[in-house]
Amino acid sequence: MITALSISNFVLIDRLDVNTRAGFTALTGETGAGKSIILDALGIGLGMRPEKRFVRAGAKLASVTLEFDLSPDHPVWAWLEAASLDAFPDEPLILRRAIPANGKAAGFINDQKVSSAMLSETGQYLVEIQGQHAASNLLKPSYHRDILDGFAGTGRLLRAYGAAWDELCAARAAHETLIAEQRLAGDVREALVLARDELTRLDPQMGETERLGAERAARMQAGKIAGTVADATKALERAELETVLAGIGAALTRLTHLQGFGPDAAGELPEALIRAAEAFERANIETIEAGAALQALAWLAENDDDALEAAEARLFALKAAARKYGVEPDALAEKRDEIQAELALVEAGEAGLASARKREMAAAAQWRGAADALHRARKTAAKRLEKQVAKELAPLKLGQVKFQITVEALDVEQADRKGADNVHILVETNRGGGFSPLQKVASGGELARLSLALNCACAAGGSQVPTLIFDEADQGVGGAVAAAIGERFIRLGADRQVFAVTHSPQVAAAADSQWRIEKAGSRKNAKAVGLTRACVLDAHARLEEIARMLSGAEITPEARAAAERLLEG
Repeated sequence: MITALSISNFVLIDRLDVNTRAGFTALTGETGAGKSIILDALGIGLGMRPEKRFVRAGAKLASVTLEFDLSPDHPVWAWLEAASLDAFPDEPLILRRAIPANGKAAGFINDQKVSSAMLSETGQYLVEIQGQHAASNLLKPSYHRDILDGFAGTGRLLRAYGAAWDELCAARAAHETLIAEQRLAGDVREALVLARDELTRLDPQMGETERLGAERAARMQAGKIAGTVADATKALERAELETVLAGIGAALTRLTHLQGFGPDAAGELPEALIRAAEAFERANIETIEAGAALQALAWLAENDDDALEAAEARLFALKAAARKYGVEPDALAEKRDEIQAELALVEAGEAGLASARKREMAAAAQWRGAADALHRARKTAAKRLEKQVAKELAPLKLGQVKFQITVEALDVEQADRKGADNVHILVETNRGGGFSPLQKVASGGELARLSLALNCACAAGGSQVPTLIFDEADQGVGGAVAAAIGERFIRLGADRQVFAVTHSPQVAAAADSQWRIEKAGSRKNAKAVGLTRACVLDAHARLEEIARMLSGAEITPEARAAAERLLEG
């Protein structure tokens, strides 16, 4: 409920600070005293569209602050948490609106700046202003579904539906993402296959370019190598080393057959001869091998063009692929593996897409079941609520009014997290005139009394806005009807906070507390200025105010006596 209201520089209010209480509070005062200004201020504090005319003349800033004390299980806490706002159930909730004379209005929740829409959404959890007033929730078709749910007690069904809705939205988003990814992947799949096949055929190896570069550099020196080898070969041939070494070796071998120089001979001279013969034999063999090596080197040097071309072609192919795929040549093997992995994801995505499609279908079936259960509960509750409201209409001088609640099922594309139903409250104010939206056919007083009847019918519901404000629900009625209105305000005030702007002494007398809204004259800049203020009345002042409402400007003893009887009930 509202525990404190502060208004400053708002139209005719320079400063108004009031602590409020639970139960039913009547707001009374003469016509033109400024009761509607207070309702406008409340509407502004709850997110209604601000206007520059609301800023008091000569002031720079108008402001409205509302402080609330709410139960820990009130749904507004979950709403604020979902909006990532700091708000704690064990602390007051404060809504504030500031309207500068020049500039854009600002809204605050617990001193955290919020949009007008956020302030308005939050206000709908806290206060209903009923009557011919822009902030009246009853004038908002979007709110009719909440009214019906409050009466029907659909909390459990709404939670189940909300969970199903969240899963459907998540499954649908995942499916659509995969579809988009698959569409994009399909466009590049062919390119991925070509790239993978190209790199697979190329088969790049780590360090290959460095090795090929060194080989290419070496093979480019083949001409110099061939010339040098040819010179060496000619020199070897001219020296006839093989012939010389072979002759020397043969002579020494013959000496080993002399007496005393055989294999088993002992002594330094035979041993030296044997070593010399073996050395010349080895030298001859190595000379033959050196000549063969020179011939092989000469052949390679003379026939290296093909190998050089092959090395250069391989090196150029690796570098061209590296440029094409935007990597270093040594990273080509890794790039090939990346392309293969990406292609595998594309191909595996088809299975994922089927799984996502299956999940969405299951979520849609679950959502449909939850939506149908909620729809049936709402349809049943709508009939019960129509009957309950009908019982309340006659005592409120609305016996000729017919009240109807329509529940229209929606498909998934039109649904939201609160259900797949359009709920509309319709009325027929004249017999045979047909049903129309109540904001189009109901007058201000009728609208307030219809709202009163509806709230009384919904009083047993589990979801109730804690504060109700009625604007002249007793307009154009008196006597028994005014008494019936007062009695219903008392019923509502038993478990909710109720404020009612009234001109009826019967209604005012039924209240638990009473404010008198009045204009007080002051002087500013030598000009008379009328200022609106609210006075919380004690017992004596309240008796006088109700007597004034009964008798007019001059309060008579008879009026006071009648006021006493009304207050005594």
